[in-house]
Amino acid sequence: MDTTVRSAFRDERALRGHVLNVLGFYHPAGVDRVHGGYVAQLDEEDGHVYDGRTKHLVATARYAFTHCVGARIDGPRWCRPAAERGLRFLLTEHWDDEAGGYDWILDGTEPRDRNRYCYGHAFALLACAAGTTVGLEGAREGLERTQDLVRDRFWDPDHGLPVAKASPGWSEVEPYRGQNATMHLCEASIAAYEATGESRFLEQAVDLAELVRTPADPDADHGFVWEHYTADWEPDWAYNRDEPEHTFRPWGYQPGHQLEWAKLLGTLDRHRDEAWFVERATELFDAAVEYGWDDDRGGFYYTVDRDGEPLVANRYGWPVAEAIGAAAVLGSRTEDDSYWEWYDDCWAYAHGALVNPRYGNWRTGVTPEGEPLEPRPEPAVEPGYHPIGNAFEAMRAGRETRD
Repeated sequence: MDTTVRSAFRDERALRGHVLNVLGFYHPAGVDRVHGGYVAQLDEEDGHVYDGRTKHLVATARYAFTHCVGARIDGPRWCRPAAERGLRFLLTEHWDDEAGGYDWILDGTEPRDRNRYCYGHAFALLACAAGTTVGLEGAREGLERTQDLVRDRFWDPDHGLPVAKASPGWSEVEPYRGQNATMHLCEASIAAYEATGESRFLEQAVDLAELVRTPADPDADHGFVWEHYTADWEPDWAYNRDEPEHTFRPWGYQPGHQLEWAKLLGTLDRHRDEAWFVERATELFDAAVEYGWDDDRGGFYYTVDRDGEPLVANRYGWPVAEAIGAAAVLGSRTEDDSYWEWYDDCWAYAHGALVNPRYGNWRTGVTPEGEPLEPRPEPAVEPGYHPIGNAFEAMRAGRETRD
C-alpha cells in the first residue's frame, strides 16, 4: 500500500487541495453559457462535454453545494459566483411557479420530466442550506420555500417519513417508499440546522433517522438498512428484484448507503447526546466493511443480497467517498483508531483505482479488475458531490480530533 497516500490525507491542506482539484475539473468546463446553470455530462477521462443541454435537478443542486464548499474553504475567487450561478438556476429554472416544486430534468431550460421526487427536493434543500451558510442571495428564502414544500407535499404525518414521488401536478403519489430519499432529506435537514441554528431542522433530521434505528431484517447477522418499502413502511423485499444495478433503486442492500447513514448518525451525535446514534453508526460501518469490502481487490461491491453475499461486484466511487467521510466522523466521535485506518485504506484505494491521475476528478466507478465503467445512458448527477462533501467532512472531523 502507498504509505504516502496513507499519510497525506490526515492533513487538512491535502484535503483542501483535493477538493479544489475536483472543483477545477467541473468548473468552468461544466458552465452552460447558452442556457445558464451547469451541465454534468463531462467525460471522466478527458473532460469534454458530451451533452451540453440536459440538466438534472440533482446535478444542479450538487453543483451549487460543491461550489459553496469551495467558498467555505477559501477556494479561488470564482467559487462564490459559481455557487450563486448554480443556486440561481435551481431556484428559477428548475422551479415550477404554477404547481410548485422542482422539475426533475430540463432540456436547456425547458422541462423534459416534471415528476416530483423527494430525492431531488432533498438536494435542493441541501443546496439552499449550503448557500445560507455562505450568505448567498436568495438562499435563505429558497430554504424556507423548499422546506415548506417538503412538509406540505412529501411528508407522511402518519409515519413521520417522506413519500418518494408525486406526479407533476401533485395529484398522484407513488405508493413506493424509499430509504434513499429519506437519507438525503436527513442530510439536508442537518445542513439546514447547521446553517440556521433552528431546532426544527434538527428535530426533522432525528425523526428521519429513526428509520434506521433498528435493522430491517432482525434475523440477519449484518443489521443492514433495506432500500425499499411499502406505503406502510414495511420492507418490500420484491421491489426491483430483477434490477440489482438500477441507478437509484437497485434490489439488494447497498454497502454505500450503510456507510452514508453511519456518517449522518455520527454527525447527529455532534448536535444531540443520544447513545444510539454512535452505537448504530458503528454497527452499520463495521457491517459495511465486513460484507461490502473486497479484501482481495479493494473497493465496495455495489449491492449484496439479503445474506450479505456480493450481488453486483462493480466498484462505484461514491461508496468509497462515503466510507472516507464516515470513517473520519466516527474516528473523531469514538477515538477508535481503526476508523482512521479504514480512512487511510479507502484513500489509498481511491487513488489507485478511482481518481483520474490527469485531472484529479473521480471516476464514477470501475470493474472488479479496475477498468473504468462505461457511462450510463441517463443524465449524469455526480459533479464531484461525494468526494468534495466527504473530504470536507474529513476536514471538520480532523479539527474535532485535534481540539
